This record gives sequence, structure tokens and C-alpha cells, in this order.
Amino acid sequence: MSDLRRLLALVPVDHRRGAVGVLWGVLSLGSGVGLMACAAWLISRAAEQPPVLTLTFAVVGVRALALSRAAFRYLERLASHDAAFRMLAALRVRVHTALEPLAPAGLPAFRRGDLLSRLVDDVDTMQDLPLRVVGPAVTAAVVGAGSVLLVGLVLPVAGAVLAAALVVAGVSVPLATAWAARRADAALAAERGRVAADVVELLRCLPDLVVSGAVADRLDALERRDRALVALTGTQAGAAGLGAGLAALLAGATVWVMLLVAVPAVRGGELGGVWLAVVVLVPLAAFEVVQLLPAVLSSWRRVHRAGARLLGVVTTPVPVPDPAAPRPLEPAGVPHVRLRGVAARWPGQASPALVGVDLDLPPRRHVAVVGPSGAGKSTLAAVLVRFVDVEAGAVTVDGVDVRTVAGDDVRRVVGLCAQEPHVFDSTLRENLRLARPGASDDDLLDALRRARLAAWVERLPDGLGTWLGERGAAMSGGQRQRLALARVLLADAPVVVLDEPTANLDPATADALVRDLLDAARDRTVVLVTHRLDDLDALRAEGLLDEVVQVRDGRLDGRLSAAPAGAPR
Repeated sequence: MSDLRRLLALVPVDHRRGAVGVLWGVLSLGSGVGLMACAAWLISRAAEQPPVLTLTFAVVGVRALALSRAAFRYLERLASHDAAFRMLAALRVRVHTALEPLAPAGLPAFRRGDLLSRLVDDVDTMQDLPLRVVGPAVTAAVVGAGSVLLVGLVLPVAGAVLAAALVVAGVSVPLATAWAARRADAALAAERGRVAADVVELLRCLPDLVVSGAVADRLDALERRDRALVALTGTQAGAAGLGAGLAALLAGATVWVMLLVAVPAVRGGELGGVWLAVVVLVPLAAFEVVQLLPAVLSSWRRVHRAGARLLGVVTTPVPVPDPAAPRPLEPAGVPHVRLRGVAARWPGQASPALVGVDLDLPPRRHVAVVGPSGAGKSTLAAVLVRFVDVEAGAVTVDGVDVRTVAGDDVRRVVGLCAQEPHVFDSTLRENLRLARPGASDDDLLDALRRARLAAWVERLPDGLGTWLGERGAAMSGGQRQRLALARVLLADAPVVVLDEPTANLDPATADALVRDLLDAARDRTVVLVTHRLDDLDALRAEGLLDEVVQVRDGRLDGRLSAAPAGAPR
């Protein structure tokens, strides 16, 4: 309950719309009870062959209740789903808003497929709260009480019997259903998340699995997990069937008890014979409320578990929180960036990845940071764009400590070309406009020209409107890196961090790409993070690099080569 209250506190619930949906539900189910009572009285009274005019009111009532039941059911579905979908929209926004600042340092805490399951399946499950928990529970309580009152007015002892039967059925049937489904309810959400995670990992790693001949083994493992999921779903469906059967059995038993109570009352003159059918048949309609309750309890448990999984996302501490009152960061031109005594580590890391790092980046300085894998190069890049906060020392931009600035403002000044830039399954135009949504086609073409992609774009069948495919399937590795640079240039970041831009490229392509990247960013400060040492002297001789800094075990291990600050390129 406390977890669910914490989650609901984050979601703006429209109580008025929800109450309207519940009202229509009460009227719909109440119309069903009224229809049964009115029809039972009409049939019994008609058997006495009274004047037809005496039956007019009952005939009209039956017709009106039959039509209103369907109309109220439609209105209930319309209002309740409207309220639920509005809640889902707000919840999705809240979850995405909480997820965004976790990237990238906080995301390794979740498996990709499991996180996808939380964002899709668990958020969708939350719609059951108004639709299958609150609404049916309130409707069952109100209509059940109304049915007891109706029968009690006709025959008090029958009303007491119906009340007892509804209470017993309303408690025993949901508990029996919950007992039968206890294992499935507890494991279903997590199992769905594991299946989703396995599917996503299988699709992402499919080329490697094909090469290694491991596809069959992974498919067998996925099939076993899917069978477990199907078994859990079957258990849950069987429990629902058990609840429906118990409700029907208890409804029939209640009818027999009503007969045992009502027939002597008719013989004793306490109950008119016409009303006997009303007393006996109304419980059949009233027990519709009992059939709602097993689903209420089962849905409640699913909602609770889905809410707890969403809270795991929403309440995850932000690894790099923004300050309460961020300072503005608006450098005039290319700023001066300094790192002084910087120590930093990724969340969950036992020891710092950087220790005592000092680095001076004057305006338009081109610096290469080299070192073996695991030396701390990528951590240095993450510190510069404030994906990771320093735990000692400081990073300043024109003298402003980046910890006092909002992360988005830092990244407007310091742009990152990641080692594996993501290309969305969309057009080239939309992939570029991520950097500047309002950019014109001329702006996009200019950025592509500076990134040395203009000739490639001219050969595309639809130019900027060409679809790039999932993860940029229509592009080579070098083209994806150039696209990432075009985004940075389009965003007009004065400081550019190139994190292993030549990873997975052959030497010739890598050398050409680095030259083009550095040349395109001549008027900006550039930090080139790379493990390649063979071509750096040539780049310096060509005036594309000013300085080469080596990182080893998280520390700067000396400058391999240097040029005077501000030397011409």
C-alpha cells in the first residue's frame, strides 16, 4: 500500500472523471438488478391475467431498464477508459522524465529488455487500477447494498440471507482465486520482464550468435522461458475460471436458500405470491457483483507489483543531479576548460576511474587522450560532458564549476560524439534534427558538408528524406561517426569530445575519419579520446593536433607530444 501511494503521488489522477465512470458502472449494474426484479414481477403478475393496463408500468420499466443497461455500460466504458488513459499518459511522462537523468551512468542497473518491459507492460498494467480495481470494487459494494435493500423491503429475512450470501461469496471467492493464482501473480510481471530482456538481447546479438553457432542454444533457452511464462498465464486463467465457477455455484445455492425462506413466507401470508419470483430471482442478478471481485483482487496484486517495479525506476537516485539553483553558462565564443585534481568513478565502481587529473584546454586547443582499455579515457570524456560528477577536484568552463550548472547547459557547450552513436530508425533529416529541432534543410546540409558527408547524401535516393533503418543499418561505421559529428556541429557546441570515433574501423578508414573530424572542428576545442597511437605524430605535424596526453590507471602519465597553445593549424 505504501509503495502504491508513493507511485500515485507522482501521477495526477483525475478523480472527477474516475467518479463519473464509477457512477455509470453503478447505474449499469443496478439496471441489471432492476431489470431482473421488474421482469420477475411482470411475469408473475401477468400469470394472474389482470387487465393489461395494470401491466403498462412494468412493461415500460422492463424496456427502459434493458435499454439503459446497455447505454450505461457504454458510458461507463467511455468515461472509465478516458480516465485510465489520461492517467497512463501522465504516468508515462513521469517515468520517462525520471529515466532521462539516469542516462548513461544509472542505466546499467537495469537490463535493457527488462527496462522496456517496465516502460510498456508495467505502465499498461497500471490502467487496471481504475478499470479493474477501484471501479468494480465500488460498483460491487453499492449495487450489492442496493440489492440487499430491495429484497429486504420485500421480505426482511430474505434480505438478510442475501446479505450473508454476498458477504460470504465476496470474501471466499476472491480468496480462493487468489490462493490458486498466488504463484502466477507473484512471478508473472518479473517473468515477462525476463522474456523481454532475453528477446532484446537475442536480437541485438544475433549477428555474433550466428557467427559463433550459438543461435539454437539461445532459442532453446528462450523457448524454455516462454513455456514457463505460458504456464504462469495458464495458472492465472485457471484461477479466474475457478472464481467464476465458485461464484455461479454460490449463486445457485443462494437461490435454493431463498426458495426455502420465501415459500413458507408465501404460505404464511407474509409475502404475496407475485413477489416470490422477485425474491428468488434478484440474487441471480445481484451475484454479478461477486463475479467482479476475483478479478479485483488479482488485478490489485498485478497493479501493486507493476507499481513496485515502476518505483524501482522512478526512485532510482540520479547519479548526476542538477543543482537546486543552477547558474547560467553562456560563454562568449569558445570557452576555456580546465580540470584540476579531478577524481571520478562510475556508480557502483569500487575504486575511482580517474585520480588527480589536471588538464588545461584553452580555446581551440586540439588534444588527444590516449591509453589502453580501462585506463579511464571514456570516464574523462563522461566527466567533460557531466555524465559523471567529480568526487574531488573541479571541472570549470570559463571559471564556472560545472557542478553548479544544469547538465543540459553543460552539454550545450561541450558536445559528445560517442563511441557507438545511436541512429534512429527514421530519416536522415530527423536524425540530424535531434541536435536542433528547428534546423532548416540548408543548415542540415551545411553540417553534413563540414562532416564530409555531402557527397554521400547526394547519392541517396531521397536525400535528407532517406530512411536510415534500425540502428543505421543503411550506413557504414564511418558514416555513423560522421553523422554524430554533424549533430555536434549542428548543435554548435564550441567544445567537442570525440570518444573512440574510430572503434571497429579498419586503419585506413580510421585515419581518414580522424583527419576529417579534426579538420571539420578547426574552430573549436577538441578532445580526441583514442587508443590508437600510430598516426598521432602525423596529425600533429599536419597541424590537426596540439597535444597528446596519455592516461594510465586513471592518471595522466605525461604528455607524449605538445605544441604551443594557439599554434596555427
